[in-house]
Amino acid sequence: MPAKPAPIKKSPAKKAAAKEEKPAEPAPEAPPAEAAPAEAAPAEAAPAEAVPAEAAPAPVEGEAAPAAEPAPAAEEPAAEADAPAEAAPAEAAPVEEPPKPPTPPPPPEPTSAPLNLTVEDVNATSVTLKWQQPETIGDSGLDGYTVEYCKEGAAEWVVANAELTVATKLVVAGLTTGDVLNMRVVAVNPGGRSEPAVLAEAVPVRDLVERPKVRLPRSLRTRYVRKVGAQINLVIPFLGKPKPVVSWTKDGEPLDTKRVGIRNSDRDSILFIRTSEREDSGVYEITVKIDSFLDKASLTLQIVDLPGPPASVKLVDTWGFNAALEWTPPKDSGNTEITGYNVQKADKKTGEWFTVLENYHRLNATISDLIMGNSYNFRVFSVNKVGVSEKSVTTKEVATIQKTVPTEVVPCRAGIVYTPPEYQEHDFSEVPKFTAPLIDRAATVGYTTKLLCAVRGCPKPKIEWLKNQMVIGDDPKYRQLSNLGVCSLEIRKPCSFDGGVYTCRAKNDNGVATVSCKLEVKQVIIPEK
Repeated sequence: MPAKPAPIKKSPAKKAAAKEEKPAEPAPEAPPAEAAPAEAAPAEAAPAEAVPAEAAPAPVEGEAAPAAEPAPAAEEPAAEADAPAEAAPAEAAPVEEPPKPPTPPPPPEPTSAPLNLTVEDVNATSVTLKWQQPETIGDSGLDGYTVEYCKEGAAEWVVANAELTVATKLVVAGLTTGDVLNMRVVAVNPGGRSEPAVLAEAVPVRDLVERPKVRLPRSLRTRYVRKVGAQINLVIPFLGKPKPVVSWTKDGEPLDTKRVGIRNSDRDSILFIRTSEREDSGVYEITVKIDSFLDKASLTLQIVDLPGPPASVKLVDTWGFNAALEWTPPKDSGNTEITGYNVQKADKKTGEWFTVLENYHRLNATISDLIMGNSYNFRVFSVNKVGVSEKSVTTKEVATIQKTVPTEVVPCRAGIVYTPPEYQEHDFSEVPKFTAPLIDRAATVGYTTKLLCAVRGCPKPKIEWLKNQMVIGDDPKYRQLSNLGVCSLEIRKPCSFDGGVYTCRAKNDNGVATVSCKLEVKQVIIPEK
């Protein structure tokens, strides 16, 4: 039989804690001397607490487990800690708020509708569609597109592609010839389906013999200019089978059939205006359409007229024999640009007009060579591609050339003598300078060669040629030329002894300049057979 474990004695501190738990009557204060045994209580409890847990014997079956007794020992520190808490008022512990759950992200939104859905091709069994990606895609991205079609008159849409396509073009195959289909494209992302992009018109599934095509004449590809009152007759050919539908617009609006006539045939369209006016100017666009296929072409018609006169003209100043004028552009340019102005003068004595400036481009001018003592009026006409304006604008002021004698004019019996001002003569003298130097060359024995250079200077410099610092002079083997500053030395049928350093020397009263090059004369070696 294993020995029974020794009973654990309760310490005085534990007994004191047990007494505190019981409601006790108020007792007289204990004398200070009685507090000494209480302080010694921990010493008595030390042997009991020193017993290790491993030394305790295992419990026998049928007996109560002794492990229940150490539980009060574990509560002793808590009981001791509670004692001072009862003596002093306890402060309320701060209550921690539970953490708030994170804000969930906003749900993804679908994209906007695809753009510019058109039919690229159609035949007896398929239709090819193309489009552009949506303008707004969003942060969630784009998964792809789905293409759907529906027979005209039906309500059920059929999905053409089993899986989403990321391309912006799809061939819808397996269709029945003769069906008329409404078609649409939807963009899909994690937010769902976008608004559909629907074709404006239903597509007939059939073969086209020939697609529509406008063949605009070359003469109409640029601005077509005609004068006011001219008759307009423009023929625009086109292709297409079956017969296409032709429509015209002017500046994006339907044509005024009272002003413009249209005649259509199977191969061309004729636009005619019996008497053109400036209001007929604009951009005309022809559209040729077969089913969902179409082709467009545009031409610019410009009806021009004579310009109006300048808005105003003013005499700015008069001095000596001169008069200064200024004017402003016309308010009516005749529907084309102003190319110039014609200025005329008239002596008040005769009243006859004479043109002094023609096709003048500026808006101010000085009229010279006026006669002293006379008075002049001036007028200005506008000029454009059509011609000169019918009316002109005339100065209100009169330019009077006074008879005063300027300081530079000395009177004499024979009349007025003009003394021109004296100008200091410019010195054009210049030291000789070579603008193109000599270049080293290699010549072949027996083959004439030439050396070239260029020089400038004032007065004209004298040219000398030297070989190895020796003046060549009038040696008949050399030919020396100088024309408009270009100097040349021709060496006739040189031999191997004609090689060396050649120098061209130019000198005048202001200085000397030289330039040199090296000439190498090579012998042709013929290999022996």
